[in-house]
Amino acid sequence: MDNNLNSQRFMNWGMDKVTDRSRNMRRNVMTAENALIESINWDNRTGFVTISYGVMGDFCMVHMQVVTLVVGSDTVIRDQFGQHLSFRDLKEGMTVDAVFSSAMTRSIPPQSRAYSITVIENIDSNTTEGNVAFVDMANNFLYTGNPNDINTQMRFVVTDSTIIRDRRGRRIRLRDVRPGDFVMVEHASFQTASIPPQTTAFEIQIL
Repeated sequence: MDNNLNSQRFMNWGMDKVTDRSRNMRRNVMTAENALIESINWDNRTGFVTISYGVMGDFCMVHMQVVTLVVGSDTVIRDQFGQHLSFRDLKEGMTVDAVFSSAMTRSIPPQSRAYSITVIENIDSNTTEGNVAFVDMANNFLYTGNPNDINTQMRFVVTDSTIIRDRRGRRIRLRDVRPGDFVMVEHASFQTASIPPQTTAFEIQIL
């Protein structure tokens, strides 16, 4: 009887420890719902996704928070249907739910380890074809259209997540694109009202 009682006590103690660990994990985790991906960067096999999201404060006021999620190989990325995605499937402008560590750096914005990112709303994209007018390496801009007529031009923002391919489908860099190249650009459907209009490039293919 004593052995059975001791065994039961040990099992109960073990279950209490598991419960305590689960509670600690929940306390150490933060969530952001309907967050907007502001920017995406990649450095030395580590992804960085900066999101902004609203937090309800006093008097029903919503305060915007910004955090950079550090995405590693153990970060779960999926769509709203549970299908697994890769880091390259994430795009600026997407709406996501994120689960991340409450331990953050003191940087601005703070950085936190991402446990999971779920894409809630994908963004629409359009495709534009045309000749490259200019390549602005200092600001990571690519212009298409007539170089002598600003009214025919489109300015594309090239981010670290923009995929650029040559005629053979090989990955290249923005500096490898030349004025006069005929390109097909997959880009966000939204654009600024400036002249020339500006939007974010997702993929650039030299044809």
